[in-house]
Formats: sequence, C-alpha cells, structure tokens
Amino acid sequence: MNIYVVDSNFFIEAHRTTYPLDVAHSFWNKVKLLADDGKIISIDKVKKEIYDHEDALKTWCVNNLPQDFFKDTTQVMATYGQVAAWAASRSGHYLPNALAEFLNADEADAHIVAYALADNANRIVTTQEISEPSRRNKVKIPEACIALGVQYCNTIEMFRQLGETF
Repeated sequence: MNIYVVDSNFFIEAHRTTYPLDVAHSFWNKVKLLADDGKIISIDKVKKEIYDHEDALKTWCVNNLPQDFFKDTTQVMATYGQVAAWAASRSGHYLPNALAEFLNADEADAHIVAYALADNANRIVTTQEISEPSRRNKVKIPEACIALGVQYCNTIEMFRQLGETF
C-alpha cells in the first residue's frame, strides 16, 4: 500500500489559500480520515514547522491528527546521508545558501525525501513544490526526488491516486 508523506506546504498552503479551515470543512475532514487510516503521514520536521506558529492550523493538527502521524526522522539517517551526498554533488549548480538551507537540520525538505527514500517502494512525497531544475537559489523537493528515484506528487494528484473526492 502506498503511503503519502506530506510536506509542510500540504497543510500551510491549504490552510492559508486553497482550503481555509473555516470554509473547506470537507477537505479537512478528508485529511483527518486519510491520516486516521494511515494513508497519509508526515515527519517530525514538518510538525516543528507547523507547531512553531500559534494559529488555527496548529490547533487543528493537535486536535485531529493521530498521535503517531509525525514520524521520527532519526530512523532514516542512512537515507538522509544519500540525500545530503546528492545535494553536495550539486554544489556546482546550487548556491551555497541554497544547499545550506536544504540541508539545515531543522528544515523538513531533505528529511522528507530521506524518509520516503527509506521505503521507496511504498512511500510517495506529497508537496506543492514544482520542479525548477535551472533554479540555483533554492533546492526544490522535486529535484531531489527525481535525482534519487523517489515518487512525488502534489495534493490533488495524491487525492486522484487514492481515488478520493471531497
């Protein structure tokens, strides 16, 4: 069974723009259902990015996501090493600040790719980021996924692949 590993922007962009909590109840009910069923998960670094803000999104996550929704990334340090090695190999393309941000221990991006890579046959990254291979000032999740053979999709494609509507 495929499990979708959702990025911070899955929650943040939905909350702030596309599916506000006070308007799009069916979206958030579907997210809760998918989380309860174990079809979507995330990682501890995403939790930190969301929980650093005292807002309605944090409150919703605390009240609606299962206790084990955010997975521990210390369990995937070997695959994190693979992601870091790939990023380092791209130092001729990416600016130093872009690599430093991508590999920052508190940032979710490299860790989410590493978490999916650790069970590559069953985990798919869900992110709203769009591939920009020529971009030098930011390492995008899709570039790492493509290079490392990790499947990824956006939110709507995830719902399509799951056969879900709301």
